[in-house]
Amino acid sequence: MAIREIDTALVTRTVKQLCIEATTVLNDDVLEAYAQGLAQEVSPQGQDVFRQLIDNARIARQESISLCQDAGMAVVFVEIGQDVHFAGAPLTAAIDEGVRQGYAEGFLRPSTLDPVRRENLGDNTPAIVHLDLVPGDQVKIDVLPKGFGGENMSRVVLFHPGAGLVGVREFVVNRVREAGANPCPPLIVGVGIGGNFEKCALIAKKSLLRPVGRQHPDPAIAKLEQEFLCAINQTGIGPQGLGGRVTALAVHIETFPTHIGSLPVAVNLQCHSHRCKSAVL
Repeated sequence: MAIREIDTALVTRTVKQLCIEATTVLNDDVLEAYAQGLAQEVSPQGQDVFRQLIDNARIARQESISLCQDAGMAVVFVEIGQDVHFAGAPLTAAIDEGVRQGYAEGFLRPSTLDPVRRENLGDNTPAIVHLDLVPGDQVKIDVLPKGFGGENMSRVVLFHPGAGLVGVREFVVNRVREAGANPCPPLIVGVGIGGNFEKCALIAKKSLLRPVGRQHPDPAIAKLEQEFLCAINQTGIGPQGLGGRVTALAVHIETFPTHIGSLPVAVNLQCHSHRCKSAVL
């Protein structure tokens, strides 16, 4: 097959637009999850939270303003067809330039800083970039601006295999319970099971790219997702921690083979402002 050439200037323009759209326009799956949450919630305070979330989403879309003051760090997943050749600036530099332009033109709060000196870098770069090589001649870009209310409450643990799925469930539910209102519920709970220390965290984060509430194609994993969601919603934390039936909108689980001597598990909490946009070049 012939090699397809893509100028990285197109990547920059695409990432810029995705950053702006992600932080101002919620996807339909998120809005539908809000509507379902409102219908399921019995707490008057919780119902009021859902109405405010729906109203906030409408205002952000109409006025092209950020859904939340925390526009997060830009997490960018790129699936690169093996028959693609990039021309122009280096790919990661092109992605960072798109983030820089998008956060500036979208009037999004600069939040990225040097972790030691605690000095703000001023333009929300560098992005967190994950590159995957896949078959074909297309490039898929997912931009996930990840706020740190949920990120700070996320955890990784490597269990002894004897913990089993009972231990995994207990860990996931307790993580949500201990986080309480901090990650701004109602949540999408990303869970990674398997791999190693870094792999389980990565697949937990990547699970958030799935449309909200879309079950895993493996029936056994889909059943676990529903069991975990039910247990989480029985905690009574509720929307914004004010009490109620809907603490989480969905649980997304991804798995990866692991070593016989371990059971790695990661929980990546996503706040109600679930911002994610994608494009295919």
